[in-house]
Amino acid sequence: MTTTLAPAAPSADDVLGTSAARTRSAVLERQILEDPGRFRILTGDRPTGRLHLGHYFGTLHNRVRLQDLGVELFVIVADYQVLTDRDVADRLTEHVEELVLDHLAIGVDPERSTVFTHSAVPALNQLLLPFLSLVSVAELNRNPTVKDEIAHSRQSAVSGLMFTYPVHQAADILFCKANLVPVGQDQLPHLEVTRTVARRFNDRYGSGTAVFPEPDALLSEAPLLLGTDGTKMSKSRGNSIALAAGADETARLIKGAKTDSERHIAYDPAGRPEVSSLLLLAALCQGRTPEEVADDIGSAGAAALKRTVTESVNEYLAPIRSRRAEYARDRAYVLRILREGNERARAVADATLAEVRAAMNSRY
Repeated sequence: MTTTLAPAAPSADDVLGTSAARTRSAVLERQILEDPGRFRILTGDRPTGRLHLGHYFGTLHNRVRLQDLGVELFVIVADYQVLTDRDVADRLTEHVEELVLDHLAIGVDPERSTVFTHSAVPALNQLLLPFLSLVSVAELNRNPTVKDEIAHSRQSAVSGLMFTYPVHQAADILFCKANLVPVGQDQLPHLEVTRTVARRFNDRYGSGTAVFPEPDALLSEAPLLLGTDGTKMSKSRGNSIALAAGADETARLIKGAKTDSERHIAYDPAGRPEVSSLLLLAALCQGRTPEEVADDIGSAGAAALKRTVTESVNEYLAPIRSRRAEYARDRAYVLRILREGNERARAVADATLAEVRAAMNSRY
């Protein structure tokens, strides 16, 4: 008798398309080294508070790396998107300026990269309407990232802005015809919506010519740094170490970080996540492996671990903090950088919108 085995259930990676994205990202990294000028990247953040070490090692340092390789970089300060999961955008002006300061401090060069605000580019936002017509309600409803964001929303009811968040991101990416987007694994479904929008627009209106590229994901293996309370590092949870934090504040936060009762320090992310996260942070700052840092500490205990992490972080951040303090003394310069970035982004968006109107036969 022949027994037919049922096919194995797809892994979580396969469901999200992560395996294919990793393979493709390796190819893209080689192509970037060979010809960085062929790539344009759109990336950015919502101005909801100061950026922290999780942001830095997760995405920010990679932006500077790609910029320095010669890739054209657009950094969006997504002020409109602050409203996706909250009723009001508190202290928005302050947060926008702080976000620009963080990017300047880490090495984003306004001569080579464009830093701009979402709300200052009307043509970008006008793309949302035709893009929404290309995506069904059912497709938005089953987007796993949107489901997760809705589940963790702080609002009593879900707004239409939250529901259409992936299409807003499609407009952000496609207005400048970015062909590469650095993302974490959880953002792959959002980027797939962007690729779908680009493909459907080209099919419906392109007349044989691709108006928009279908952007690739550059999947980053972002290190998972836990917050000081042992949960995910987050601005809203108050458990992060901001790039703008001073040396004393950093020492205080790390001193209060959660560890465990074992005296011997070892890197074991599954069994000892809090200790391992601190080891990883020190290792990232030192340019070593977490195992090497753990071996140095040995059985000296959590206090020695925290001293090592504090010294490593403060030494690593010292030049970034120095540059940030210098820029912060000249707020007029920061605002000028933003105005100039907004002007460049508007010019790009206006040209794209004109092309869209022509393709849709809506020039009057």
